[in-house]
Amino acid sequence: MTLTGTAMGSAPTSTASPLDAFRLDGRVVVLTGASSGLGVGFARALAAVGAHLVLAARRSHLLEKHAERLRASGSRVVTQVADVSSPEDCRAVAARAVEEFGRIDVLVNNAGLGTAVPASRETPESFDSVIDVNLRGTFWMAQACAPAMPPGSAIVNVASVLGLVAPRFPQASYAASKAGVIGLTRDLAQEWSGRRGIRVNALCPGYFASEMTAGDDTVLREMVAAQSILGRFGEQHELDSALLYLASPASSYVTGTTLTVDGGLAAV
Repeated sequence: MTLTGTAMGSAPTSTASPLDAFRLDGRVVVLTGASSGLGVGFARALAAVGAHLVLAARRSHLLEKHAERLRASGSRVVTQVADVSSPEDCRAVAARAVEEFGRIDVLVNNAGLGTAVPASRETPESFDSVIDVNLRGTFWMAQACAPAMPPGSAIVNVASVLGLVAPRFPQASYAASKAGVIGLTRDLAQEWSGRRGIRVNALCPGYFASEMTAGDDTVLREMVAAQSILGRFGEQHELDSALLYLASPASSYVTGTTLTVDGGLAAV
């Protein structure tokens, strides 16, 4: 496949088949939040289409366990323990990628956390912790990685459908952080896509089985069944395909937008 472009966002040329546009062979992908939940699935999907991976998360034992599984299947994978709420840790992730691979082609800002506390009772510490990881962490990682990203690169910020619609449960800090990620995505696209050739988009999942939704989720599933068009939780592979679209040359004319994968929750 031949793909070329310039920092001014000129159209890439391709001699490949349409399906090949979804490949990431030899491209360097930094993925945060890679030790559990959706991040583990994202790592498998990215490796399956040929990406070299730099996996970052706070829990080193889980991070390395998942990395070893990917290496066993033939993927090139390095890890970096990091808390994205720390700008220094974000810079360390970018430096690790450059040290190992020389550049960064894709950044997937997946690290996140959430609370379910009524707004009248949420503490400043709780609210700040969610904003620090979900919103500030997304910005610090983008800021750290952008200098190492050549024209034709992509940033995918994992936001949430709750950044677009009112939550059905009390999640003020989480909803605020994800709405902020969507706004940040638009700004970074405006600043970096034309001048630097870095596309920036947001992926907005609905409800998927993950560490964040684990536990007794009967009430949550009943809400999704009643208030979304498809009436069910999403499956990991249904989100993986959307991520691969935004991360790959298949979406070379897409920037500054949000791709919602929610079973029709936001449409009801």
